[in-house]
Amino acid sequence: MSKTILITGISTGFGRALAEAALAAGHKVVGTLRKEEDRKAFEALKPGAAFGRRLDVTDTAAVAPTVAEIEKNVGPIDVLVNNAGYGFEGILEESTLDEIRHQFEVNVFGAVAMIQAVLPFMRKRRSGRILNITSMGGYITFPGIGVYNGSKFALEGISEALAKEVKGLGIHVTAVGPG
Repeated sequence: MSKTILITGISTGFGRALAEAALAAGHKVVGTLRKEEDRKAFEALKPGAAFGRRLDVTDTAAVAPTVAEIEKNVGPIDVLVNNAGYGFEGILEESTLDEIRHQFEVNVFGAVAMIQAVLPFMRKRRSGRILNITSMGGYITFPGIGVYNGSKFALEGISEALAKEVKGLGIHVTAVGPG
């Protein structure tokens, strides 16, 4: 059965690979990207099944309206994949608070904003799946990427607690930690 899958951060890498695999399996994929040329290229992969939306997950004021627009114009979101993220490198002592905040804005608060926007729709339907892409860096630490580790540890904890909160609502939450 075809599903509508919303994947954040599909310009390159893991997000792009997930989007292409979902399209190949016959699903509709809405992918978020930050650049217009990337949106056009994504939609050209499979017209009528690949839908690009320009969204930076740190623009939290734009998240809920974007999700509502997708629900209205593309269809009910069956699966949310929180993939948008990046790995900040730098030792803690030399990292600025702005750099640390930005890491958490993208990797944690952006994912939480997406979850909060999608959950009311999933709750109303009493079904859905949320996949949060974390990292092996959310389980073990490495010198020089402690801030990144902290953001992925946070998303792991949020995912685990959220899974318990929505268990009885037909919504499943999974943290995927590649690495």
